[in-house]
Amino acid sequence: MAVDLLLGLQWGDEGKGKIVDVLTSKYDIIARFQGGPNAGHTLEFDGQKHVLHTIPSGIFHDDSINLVGNGVVIDPVIFKKELDNLAKHNIDYKSKLIISRKAHLILPTHRLLDAASEASKGKAKIGSTLKGIGPTYMDKTGRNGLRVGDLELEDWKDRYRTLADKHEKMIAFYDVDVQYDLKELEKEFCKAVETLKELTFIDSEEYLQQSIKSGKTILAEGAQGSLLDIDFGTYPFVTSSNTTAAGACTGLGVAPRQIGEAFGIFKAYTTRVGSGPFPTELFDEVGETMGRVGNEFGATTGRKRRCGWLDLVALKYAVQVNGITQLIMMKGDVLSGFETLKVCTAYKYKGEKITHLPYNIEPENVEPVYTEVKGWKEDLTKLTDSSDLPKEFNDYVDFLEKELEVPIRMVSVGPDRKQTIER
Repeated sequence: MAVDLLLGLQWGDEGKGKIVDVLTSKYDIIARFQGGPNAGHTLEFDGQKHVLHTIPSGIFHDDSINLVGNGVVIDPVIFKKELDNLAKHNIDYKSKLIISRKAHLILPTHRLLDAASEASKGKAKIGSTLKGIGPTYMDKTGRNGLRVGDLELEDWKDRYRTLADKHEKMIAFYDVDVQYDLKELEKEFCKAVETLKELTFIDSEEYLQQSIKSGKTILAEGAQGSLLDIDFGTYPFVTSSNTTAAGACTGLGVAPRQIGEAFGIFKAYTTRVGSGPFPTELFDEVGETMGRVGNEFGATTGRKRRCGWLDLVALKYAVQVNGITQLIMMKGDVLSGFETLKVCTAYKYKGEKITHLPYNIEPENVEPVYTEVKGWKEDLTKLTDSSDLPKEFNDYVDFLEKELEVPIRMVSVGPDRKQTIER
């Protein structure tokens, strides 16, 4: 069996959690392959909203195994809070949640380092979530990190102390005012580690290879979005991991030839949290309406998301880099009521019209070129069948399909798992 992928194609917040939840019934294993608690996957069903940060989005289904892969970085404190929340809903997570021994741990001092680094940048800050993600991946590539498997060793606390002491010296180097009580933070951290150790640790690459051999169906779940990829995103305003299809191979230990379908998720418009260039960003009433109707606030940070028209130049780029085979469009209902919709189909870049994503999309270099499409007035949130969708909505989707050259198999018309229509 092949491993299918589910990827965000914009700057994150596309609605991946909901779609994983919708698709989970078709898969035996849901595997998260990168990122950490800087991600926020929101699921809504039975009138309740659930936000997951590190735990895979299949955890609410009885028959799925949820695997946290080696490419993920785990903050035990945040992870414990997620587990405590699952326990409130009587979720038997101990039998359904497994963790790669090779996943790296976020220490309290990683978070402090993140805050010190961001504070030192002043106006040049990149908009970090301050969850310690960047410093943890830096320790990973610097070969200093503490991993989940280390918790099974007798000297793990000594290893922790060596790394934490190093971090404190680095924090002092930044020469910024970061107030903290490390002993209190460590007390909470150690308590959370004991909870983490109650779960099953595995050699995930071997587990997945055996699962593939035995015919298990596997869905790899990414976090953030393709435009935040450390290599292919809008650097330096990116995350610290590979959010694209390639990241699934390194973040789980599966070979490229074992990848099957690649589901790409995008919003019917575009949003971005934090700093960084955003060619189609709107600063008018239209952008304000998108944000209000779409409830555009970060699931992890609570920060207001910047909103703009759909950017097909950037979206085509993400489709290409990931080898997307099927598309899923989210939040089509948010665009109801606009007389005319705009779609960015090209850029004016340094005096030339281009249709590919250039090296630099800062506003002084890029101006979006728009195509106008007729909008629709109907409320889509109560619709359940593709035959009920307004003609103008279908025309919009057909236009996007033609431009992207990939079928849009599913559209979302509301936050609940039931508000999802197959085409």
